[in-house]
Amino acid sequence: MRNVDDSAPSSTPPGTDPVIRVAGLRKTFGDAESAVTAVDDVAFEVPRGTVVGLLGPNGAGKTTTIKCLLGLVRPDAGTVEVAEQDVTERPRHAYERIGAMLEGARNVYWRLTVRENLAFFAGLGGDDPADLRDRHTELIETFDLEEFADATVNELSRGMKQKVSLATTLARDVDVVFMDEPTLGLDVETSLELRSTLSELATDEDVTILLSSHDMDVIEAVCDSVMVLNDGSVVAHDDVDSLLDVFRTQQYEVTLEPPVDADVRRRLERTVGADCTAGDERVTVTFTATRGDEMYDVMAVLAETGQDLRDVESVEPDLEEVFLQLTDTGAGDGDDAPTDEAPDRPVADDEETGSTSRQRPGGTEDD
Repeated sequence: MRNVDDSAPSSTPPGTDPVIRVAGLRKTFGDAESAVTAVDDVAFEVPRGTVVGLLGPNGAGKTTTIKCLLGLVRPDAGTVEVAEQDVTERPRHAYERIGAMLEGARNVYWRLTVRENLAFFAGLGGDDPADLRDRHTELIETFDLEEFADATVNELSRGMKQKVSLATTLARDVDVVFMDEPTLGLDVETSLELRSTLSELATDEDVTILLSSHDMDVIEAVCDSVMVLNDGSVVAHDDVDSLLDVFRTQQYEVTLEPPVDADVRRRLERTVGADCTAGDERVTVTFTATRGDEMYDVMAVLAETGQDLRDVESVEPDLEEVFLQLTDTGAGDGDDAPTDEAPDRPVADDEETGSTSRQRPGGTEDD
């Protein structure tokens, strides 16, 4: 695994008050003999008015970390403060300043209309829905829900339900918004509108957004910084451009004249971890230089085998490539990988409609 920075994860810039503070966070599940550490000494700070992407393969600790931040899971050690409130000790005070979307379309009440859902969740957070009527109208327009504003959510398609869920998350004035896969099920146009809305929330309303998503385009487009979790620990926490810069001159693409002997491919794969792709008129070898001398190793293999070289160029990385390098995750990992499922408190489910009250974490002991 490659860690961008062996020192502590980047903290809040000087002069900027953090709205999220996490220190020494640790959580294990199971008994002493079969305990699984889901989160291991996680620490970070998030400045107010920024959008932070949370990335990591399945089983990395993302879900457990988010649930600890929301007070849904009590950590074994460490502290979590959101909007200057200790989430573990004073959860209700923290919830007043938090919006969350954790389960997409299951995040709303299906027997209420779109407009009623917005009013309900605004009131649930302690605001007067009447004072937010204009805001709700704008949200309905932003997510193209005007035609369905007075329809019950149960009548809507999955994508439309996702839009309603996003709108209810933003239905009141909060300091921090947690979003898990917010673009899932959205069409391209709505996804682009969501990117604009999130950026405006952070810039114009000073809202801090913690965004967990597998959509790298969304992460790269709207996030100010990215935090990468792997094996329960933070392996990188930096702004997007800095993460890309680390790999910008380290990605290489070597084009070889065919034919390329299988032994040459095996030596390149073994020597620098190269990925060899055969085309009709060329063979492309891609690899990442982490030591600094991989290119010399490649040239040595080609010279020793007499393999003809056509071209060499550095490759501009994207965020997905950086993520894969940081977590050592291959394209085949994912669905078969262990999931990061942390048990949480019971929530109030409506069995007929499939709705849940998870929008505002509640029902917990307060101070």
